[in-house]
Amino acid sequence: MAQGNGNGALGGAVIAVAGAGGPAGRAALMRLAEAGAVVVGSDADPQRLAEAVDAARYAHGGATVVGDTVDLLDPQAARDWAGRIEKDFGRVDGLVHLVGGWRGSASFAQTDLADWELLEKLLIRTVQHTSLAFFDGLQRSDRGRYLLTSAAGASQPTAGNAAYSASKAAAEAWTLAMADAFRKAGGEDGPRSAAAILVVKALVHDAMRAERPNAKFAGFTDVTELAEAIAGVWDKPAGEVNGNRLWLTEKP
Repeated sequence: MAQGNGNGALGGAVIAVAGAGGPAGRAALMRLAEAGAVVVGSDADPQRLAEAVDAARYAHGGATVVGDTVDLLDPQAARDWAGRIEKDFGRVDGLVHLVGGWRGSASFAQTDLADWELLEKLLIRTVQHTSLAFFDGLQRSDRGRYLLTSAAGASQPTAGNAAYSASKAAAEAWTLAMADAFRKAGGEDGPRSAAAILVVKALVHDAMRAERPNAKFAGFTDVTELAEAIAGVWDKPAGEVNGNRLWLTEKP
Protein backbone atom coordinates (compact mmCIF):
# COMPACT_ATOMS: atom_id res chain seq x y z
CA MET A 1 0.00 0.00 0.00
CA ALA A 2 1.12 3.55 -0.66
CA GLN A 3 2.67 5.32 2.28
CA GLY A 4 3.71 8.48 0.46
CA ASN A 5 7.03 10.24 0.70
CA GLY A 6 6.44 12.30 3.81
CA ASN A 7 4.17 15.02 5.10
CA GLY A 8 3.78 17.02 1.89
CA ALA A 9 0.46 18.16 0.49
CA LEU A 10 0.28 15.00 -1.62
CA GLY A 11 1.42 12.60 1.08
CA GLY A 12 -0.13 9.19 0.46
CA ALA A 13 -1.14 9.98 -3.12
CA VAL A 14 0.01 7.75 -5.98
CA ILE A 15 0.47 9.66 -9.21
CA ALA A 16 1.47 8.33 -12.62
CA VAL A 17 3.31 10.51 -15.12
CA ALA A 18 3.21 9.54 -18.80
CA GLY A 19 6.08 10.97 -20.80
CA ALA A 20 8.21 11.21 -17.68
CA GLY A 21 11.54 11.18 -19.51
CA GLY A 22 11.17 14.56 -21.20
CA PRO A 23 11.96 17.94 -19.64
CA ALA A 24 8.37 18.50 -18.51
CA GLY A 25 8.18 14.97 -17.17
CA ARG A 26 11.40 15.41 -15.21
CA ALA A 27 10.06 18.60 -13.63
CA ALA A 28 6.78 16.90 -12.76
CA LEU A 29 8.52 13.94 -11.12
CA MET A 30 10.58 16.36 -9.04
CA ARG A 31 7.65 18.50 -7.92
CA LEU A 32 5.27 15.64 -7.16
CA ALA A 33 7.95 13.81 -5.17
CA GLU A 34 8.65 17.03 -3.26
CA ALA A 35 4.94 17.27 -2.45
CA GLY A 36 5.05 13.81 -0.87
CA ALA A 37 3.46 11.67 -3.57
CA VAL A 38 4.51 8.23 -4.67
CA VAL A 39 5.38 8.90 -8.32
CA VAL A 40 5.32 6.30 -11.09
CA GLY A 41 6.77 7.51 -14.38
CA SER A 42 6.58 5.93 -17.80
CA ASP A 43 8.37 6.65 -21.04
CA ALA A 44 9.10 4.78 -24.26
CA ASP A 45 12.84 5.52 -23.83
CA PRO A 46 14.19 3.44 -20.92
CA GLN A 47 17.48 5.35 -20.58
CA ARG A 48 15.81 8.74 -20.54
CA LEU A 49 13.26 7.46 -18.03
CA ALA A 50 15.92 6.01 -15.73
CA GLU A 51 17.80 9.31 -15.71
CA ALA A 52 14.64 11.24 -14.82
CA VAL A 53 13.69 8.82 -12.04
CA ASP A 54 17.21 8.87 -10.58
CA ALA A 55 17.28 12.68 -10.64
CA ALA A 56 13.98 12.91 -8.73
CA ARG A 57 15.12 10.35 -6.17
CA TYR A 58 18.42 12.16 -5.68
CA ALA A 59 16.73 15.54 -5.27
CA HIS A 60 14.31 14.21 -2.68
CA GLY A 61 16.02 11.58 -0.57
CA GLY A 62 13.68 8.84 0.52
CA ALA A 63 11.10 9.66 -2.14
CA THR A 64 9.35 6.73 -3.80
CA VAL A 65 9.87 7.40 -7.50
CA VAL A 66 9.80 4.47 -9.89
CA GLY A 67 9.86 4.07 -13.65
CA ASP A 68 8.18 1.68 -16.05
CA THR A 69 8.95 1.49 -19.75
CA VAL A 70 5.52 1.39 -21.39
CA ASP A 71 4.41 1.55 -25.03
CA LEU A 72 1.36 3.77 -24.66
CA LEU A 73 0.46 3.17 -28.30
CA ASP A 74 -0.55 -0.32 -27.15
CA PRO A 75 -3.87 -0.07 -25.29
CA GLN A 76 -3.29 -3.33 -23.42
CA ALA A 77 0.14 -2.13 -22.28
CA ALA A 78 -1.50 1.01 -20.89
CA ARG A 79 -4.11 -1.07 -19.05
CA ASP A 80 -1.44 -3.40 -17.69
CA TRP A 81 0.52 -0.39 -16.43
CA ALA A 82 -2.51 1.03 -14.62
CA GLY A 83 -3.22 -2.38 -13.11
CA ARG A 84 0.35 -2.79 -11.88
CA ILE A 85 0.26 0.57 -10.13
CA GLU A 86 -2.90 -0.30 -8.20
CA LYS A 87 -1.55 -3.75 -7.38
CA ASP A 88 1.82 -2.44 -6.18
CA PHE A 89 0.64 0.67 -4.32
CA GLY A 90 -3.01 -0.04 -3.53
CA ARG A 91 -4.45 2.96 -5.34
CA VAL A 92 -3.94 5.49 -8.11
CA ASP A 93 -4.77 9.16 -7.61
CA GLY A 94 -3.53 10.77 -10.78
CA LEU A 95 -2.37 10.45 -14.35
CA VAL A 96 -0.37 13.38 -15.70
CA HIS A 97 -0.19 13.14 -19.48
CA LEU A 98 3.00 14.73 -20.83
CA VAL A 99 3.55 12.69 -23.99
CA GLY A 100 4.52 15.27 -26.58
CA GLY A 101 5.62 15.82 -30.15
CA TRP A 102 5.54 18.56 -32.73
CA ARG A 103 5.58 18.83 -36.50
CA GLY A 104 4.87 21.95 -38.53
CA SER A 105 5.17 23.41 -42.00
CA ALA A 106 6.06 26.71 -43.65
CA SER A 107 2.48 27.19 -44.85
CA PHE A 108 -0.92 25.50 -44.80
CA ALA A 109 -0.53 24.30 -48.41
CA GLN A 110 2.78 22.66 -47.53
CA THR A 111 1.30 20.57 -44.73
CA ASP A 112 2.63 17.02 -44.88
CA LEU A 113 -0.04 14.52 -43.87
CA ALA A 114 2.71 12.24 -42.62
CA ASP A 115 2.95 14.74 -39.76
CA TRP A 116 -0.69 14.07 -38.94
CA GLU A 117 -0.10 10.32 -38.91
CA LEU A 118 2.70 10.76 -36.38
CA LEU A 119 0.95 13.31 -34.19
CA GLU A 120 -2.32 11.39 -34.17
CA LYS A 121 -0.45 8.56 -32.50
CA LEU A 122 1.59 10.65 -30.05
CA LEU A 123 -0.99 13.25 -29.07
CA ILE A 124 -4.34 11.48 -29.46
CA ARG A 125 -3.89 7.72 -29.21
CA THR A 126 -1.79 7.94 -26.07
CA VAL A 127 -4.48 10.09 -24.44
CA GLN A 128 -7.17 7.63 -25.43
CA HIS A 129 -5.22 4.69 -24.07
CA THR A 130 -4.19 6.26 -20.75
CA SER A 131 -7.61 7.76 -20.05
CA LEU A 132 -9.41 4.48 -20.67
CA ALA A 133 -6.81 2.52 -18.72
CA PHE A 134 -6.88 4.78 -15.65
CA PHE A 135 -10.52 5.88 -15.56
CA ASP A 136 -11.81 3.25 -13.15
CA GLY A 137 -8.86 3.60 -10.80
CA LEU A 138 -9.15 7.38 -10.71
CA GLN A 139 -12.88 7.09 -10.08
CA ARG A 140 -12.16 4.86 -7.09
CA SER A 141 -9.81 7.49 -5.64
CA ASP A 142 -11.03 10.20 -3.30
CA ARG A 143 -8.86 12.71 -5.19
CA GLY A 144 -8.36 11.30 -8.67
CA ARG A 145 -7.07 13.67 -11.34
CA TYR A 146 -6.38 13.19 -15.05
CA LEU A 147 -4.34 16.11 -16.39
CA LEU A 148 -3.64 16.81 -20.05
CA THR A 149 -1.09 19.42 -21.06
CA SER A 150 -2.25 21.17 -24.22
CA ALA A 151 -1.37 24.18 -26.34
CA ALA A 152 -3.14 27.47 -26.99
CA GLY A 153 -2.93 26.62 -30.68
CA ALA A 154 -5.70 24.07 -30.20
CA SER A 155 -8.09 27.00 -29.75
CA GLN A 156 -6.50 29.29 -32.34
CA PRO A 157 -4.62 27.24 -34.97
CA THR A 158 -2.05 28.85 -37.23
CA ALA A 159 -1.59 28.00 -40.90
CA GLY A 160 1.62 26.05 -40.43
CA ASN A 161 0.39 24.06 -37.43
CA ALA A 162 -2.70 22.39 -38.83
CA ALA A 163 -1.73 18.82 -37.90
CA TYR A 164 -0.42 19.76 -34.47
CA SER A 165 -3.34 22.00 -33.53
CA ALA A 166 -5.92 19.51 -34.77
CA SER A 167 -4.26 16.74 -32.75
CA LYS A 168 -4.24 18.85 -29.60
CA ALA A 169 -7.87 19.86 -30.12
CA ALA A 170 -8.90 16.23 -30.46
CA ALA A 171 -6.99 15.31 -27.28
CA GLU A 172 -8.73 18.14 -25.44
CA ALA A 173 -12.16 16.96 -26.62
CA TRP A 174 -11.38 13.43 -25.47
CA THR A 175 -10.29 14.67 -22.05
CA LEU A 176 -13.45 16.77 -21.68
CA ALA A 177 -15.52 13.69 -22.49
CA MET A 178 -13.73 11.92 -19.65
CA ALA A 179 -14.60 14.89 -17.42
CA ASP A 180 -18.25 14.48 -18.34
CA ALA A 181 -18.05 10.83 -17.32
CA PHE A 182 -16.67 11.87 -13.92
CA ARG A 183 -19.48 14.44 -13.63
CA LYS A 184 -22.17 11.88 -14.39
CA ALA A 185 -20.65 9.34 -12.00
CA GLY A 186 -20.76 11.91 -9.19
CA GLY A 187 -24.45 12.61 -9.57
CA GLU A 188 -25.97 15.24 -7.29
CA ASP A 189 -22.94 15.22 -5.01
CA GLY A 190 -20.66 16.36 -7.82
CA PRO A 191 -17.61 14.61 -9.23
CA ARG A 192 -15.22 12.78 -6.89
CA SER A 193 -12.49 12.82 -9.52
CA ALA A 194 -11.62 15.28 -12.25
CA ALA A 195 -10.16 15.56 -15.73
CA ALA A 196 -8.71 18.91 -16.73
CA ILE A 197 -6.46 20.58 -19.29
CA LEU A 198 -3.46 22.78 -18.58
CA VAL A 199 -2.90 25.11 -21.52
CA VAL A 200 0.44 26.65 -22.46
CA LYS A 201 1.67 28.56 -25.49
CA ALA A 202 4.79 26.40 -25.51
CA LEU A 203 7.23 25.04 -22.96
CA VAL A 204 10.78 26.15 -22.26
CA HIS A 205 13.53 24.63 -20.12
CA ASP A 206 17.13 25.38 -19.22
CA ALA A 207 18.66 23.43 -22.09
CA MET A 208 16.63 25.44 -24.60
CA ARG A 209 17.82 28.68 -23.05
CA ALA A 210 21.41 27.49 -23.17
CA GLU A 211 21.09 26.60 -26.85
CA ARG A 212 19.51 29.96 -27.71
CA PRO A 213 20.81 32.47 -25.15
CA ASN A 214 19.45 35.46 -27.07
CA ALA A 215 15.93 34.10 -27.54
CA LYS A 216 13.10 35.73 -25.56
CA PHE A 217 10.71 32.76 -25.44
CA ALA A 218 7.90 35.28 -24.97
CA GLY A 219 4.80 33.74 -23.46
CA PHE A 220 6.44 30.36 -22.96
CA THR A 221 5.86 28.45 -19.73
CA ASP A 222 8.89 27.07 -17.93
CA VAL A 223 8.59 23.36 -17.19
CA THR A 224 9.03 24.10 -13.48
CA GLU A 225 6.02 26.44 -13.60
CA LEU A 226 4.02 23.72 -15.34
CA ALA A 227 5.03 21.23 -12.65
CA GLU A 228 3.94 23.67 -9.95
CA ALA A 229 0.54 24.07 -11.63
CA ILE A 230 0.19 20.30 -11.93
CA ALA A 231 0.81 19.77 -8.20
CA GLY A 232 -1.55 22.63 -7.40
CA VAL A 233 -4.51 20.96 -9.10
CA TRP A 234 -4.84 18.61 -6.11
CA ASP A 235 -5.34 21.64 -3.86
CA LYS A 236 -8.68 22.40 -5.55
CA PRO A 237 -11.96 20.50 -5.19
CA ALA A 238 -12.77 18.09 -8.01
CA GLY A 239 -15.87 20.06 -8.97
CA GLU A 240 -13.80 23.20 -9.44
CA VAL A 241 -11.27 21.46 -11.67
CA ASN A 242 -13.33 18.97 -13.64
CA GLY A 243 -13.93 19.80 -17.28
CA ASN A 244 -11.96 23.05 -17.20
CA ARG A 245 -9.05 24.47 -19.14
CA LEU A 246 -6.51 25.94 -16.74
CA TRP A 247 -4.65 28.62 -18.67
CA LEU A 248 -0.95 29.13 -17.94
CA THR A 249 -0.64 31.60 -20.81
CA GLU A 250 -2.79 34.37 -22.21
CA LYS A 251 -6.01 33.17 -23.80
CA PRO A 252 -6.02 33.66 -27.60
